Amino acid sequence: MKLYNFFRSGTSHRLRIALNLKGLDTDYVAVDLRTEEHLKAAFQAINPQQLVPALDTGTHTLIQSPAIIEWLEEKYPTPALLPASPEDRAHVRALAAIVGCDIHPINNRRILETLRKQFGANEDTINAWCSTWISAGFDAYEALLAADPRRQAGFSFGDAPTVADVYLVPQVESARRFKVDLGRWPRILAIDTACAQIDAFRKAAPAAQPDAG
Repeated sequence: MKLYNFFRSGTSHRLRIALNLKGLDTDYVAVDLRTEEHLKAAFQAINPQQLVPALDTGTHTLIQSPAIIEWLEEKYPTPALLPASPEDRAHVRALAAIVGCDIHPINNRRILETLRKQFGANEDTINAWCSTWISAGFDAYEALLAADPRRQAGFSFGDAPTVADVYLVPQVESARRFKVDLGRWPRILAIDTACAQIDAFRKAAPAAQPDAG
């Protein structure tokens, strides 16, 4: 399989974690967003939406990280990244959606570039924008963690990584990049610390990728 991605992309980061947790190797194909390589014809032929990541399975090209992660869970069910019961699955998917639907989309690169180029936002304004939406999402996430008596200290649900952690850890990385003070979310920080001890997460980190720099 070929993974088209960018080291600092949050959606690429979450997919790398999921692939690693499933024990799957891919050929790493860097798409440099800094030089707008994703907007050129060669990558448009791979993904008409011109966004990373994209996963070439050898028979299909899959796009949109939520869809790819769901495909991974169906195609490679062990180890499971979703719990067994429908209610628990819904809970874990909701945690992931706080990041994937409500935080990340309004803080991703194309939104920030629009704020810079069309509305004249400087970097302080960009950081304040990102902090607003990260903080709102993390407040809700932290409250849900605090209210769940089944949760183990190291993870968002249960005693092993789930899809929720796959989404959360890259968003914590992004929060640091945008200078968000994470101290008010101790449970989220504890999860990030615990996941950082796991090879699948450590190897997926932006700084560990060949195109980092």
